[in-house]
Amino acid sequence: MATWTPPSARQRKRILDETRSIAVVGASSNPSRASNFVLTYLASSICDYVLYPVNPRETEINGLTCYPSLDALPETPDMVDVFRKPDDCVDIANETIAIGAKTLWLQLGVENDEAMALATEAGLDGVQNRCTKIEHARFAGGLHLAGFDTGVISSRRAHR
Repeated sequence: MATWTPPSARQRKRILDETRSIAVVGASSNPSRASNFVLTYLASSICDYVLYPVNPRETEINGLTCYPSLDALPETPDMVDVFRKPDDCVDIANETIAIGAKTLWLQLGVENDEAMALATEAGLDGVQNRCTKIEHARFAGGLHLAGFDTGVISSRRAHR
């Protein structure tokens, strides 16, 4: 089985730049969930992606039609962005390969080396333990390498 090597920042930027459509597996209509926050960001005017939320328990999220599975999507997405537990990722990797997507992206806190090896062996780009929103914002200039862009130039408090 092929071994997965984490992509460099330059490679992650290329992946995001070349991606036109994203299936968000584990998307939630709950605004307090990270998947909803990321989906909202990716649907904003800052980004230009066609989005497909995937969750068998939802029919619509943030005005977007939600699909029960990857094979139910109306087209093959470029990327499958995963908000599921690591144990689910091997099956999701196999589904991602089966539908012909180009990238398997496991969100921040989600790691599964076997899923990444399967994706690599099938010729897909693979990213794990990284957030698409954070990475997109970083490359678009909305996130400093040390954190959110607060606009603060100094660590000193303003005089009152």
